[in-house]
Amino acid sequence: MENVTATEFNVPTREEVSPINQEIFDNLNKALGFVPNLYATIAYSDNGLKRFLDYQNAKTSLSNKEKEAVNLIVSQVNECAYCQSAHTVLGKMNGFSDEQLLDIRKGKSSNAKLDALVKLAADITLNRGKASGEKIDEFFAQGYTKEHLVDVILQVSDKTAMNYLHNLTKVPVDFPIAQTL
Repeated sequence: MENVTATEFNVPTREEVSPINQEIFDNLNKALGFVPNLYATIAYSDNGLKRFLDYQNAKTSLSNKEKEAVNLIVSQVNECAYCQSAHTVLGKMNGFSDEQLLDIRKGKSSNAKLDALVKLAADITLNRGKASGEKIDEFFAQGYTKEHLVDVILQVSDKTAMNYLHNLTKVPVDFPIAQTL
């Protein structure tokens, strides 16, 4: 059953956002060639877009591939079509094949280390942070550290925020639509 909201969310244009967000829109346009609709939607908050991008771009112990694996599985668990689509594109840009991306979204990987990461991120998301001892033990057995664990939790929170934003606003997906599982 689809949620119906009293407010229709349109994607704000550059002219409709604060001067701070206009500058961020200009930087995103230079870097990406466009302003992703979900980022534009964050710009309803005068401070939210800068705050979120600073958080999202902060240094982490996770590689870009590991971050994309977490982003994909969290977006799958949270049923966010926007982020599944965006991170399928970003996952390809970071070296994953179509088959690997689908496996990650199904909660697995043929790479044992990545498999432990994906399974733990899914468990954290599904169980609101109460991951099973077995999944945590396997994560550590694959060479991950407590630093990695903290960074996985932060990555889950980053993606969960975006998933929730899209699931609530339903702004148009401006990436090629990810294959349905």
